[in-house]
Amino acid sequence: MTAVTALPPPAVQRSRPFTRADLETMPDDGRRHELIDGTLVVTPSPGLRHQDVVLELAVLLRSAAPAGCHVVLAPFDVVVGDDTVLQPDVLVARRSDLTDKNLPAAPLLAVEVLSPATRMFDRNMKRATFERAGTPAFWVVDPLVPSLTAWELRDGAYVQPAEVSGDQAFAATVPFPVTVVPSELVSAERPR
Repeated sequence: MTAVTALPPPAVQRSRPFTRADLETMPDDGRRHELIDGTLVVTPSPGLRHQDVVLELAVLLRSAAPAGCHVVLAPFDVVVGDDTVLQPDVLVARRSDLTDKNLPAAPLLAVEVLSPATRMFDRNMKRATFERAGTPAFWVVDPLVPSLTAWELRDGAYVQPAEVSGDQAFAATVPFPVTVVPSELVSAERPR
């Protein structure tokens, strides 16, 4: 992704915050449309490196997920409230919480893969929103370093149990046991 627009395009005049109903009227233009506290956030389609990391992580998580958990890729709405709808790059949820259209509950894990323009937004606004929603685990993967930073919810606030890079392994326990090595997510020569 290359840009974040936190406000609607100039042609859109708003006298009130955006809602979920407004998202239903957004064009299917290949961009990601999210809401945080009524503010529309529009980001362009992600690049190849970003998508490769998303896919590698999703495959890893899916292979480790216990019965009853489901791994979903963006775009897929996580409905936090009528004024807050997010689309993490990868999410893990209980199958019983999912609908065909969205996740109307906090995911067990939300993952954002950084791009230069969304770096601050993903690490700050999205992390704080998932924390407020009660998401047990939030990860950020930086494909340029490569690195992974993990936060876990404890007593209603995120703590950072791990920050690993390169060939360092992160042995996650939340939402389930899985080991992630950042360099393996971005490797150009993956076994096929």
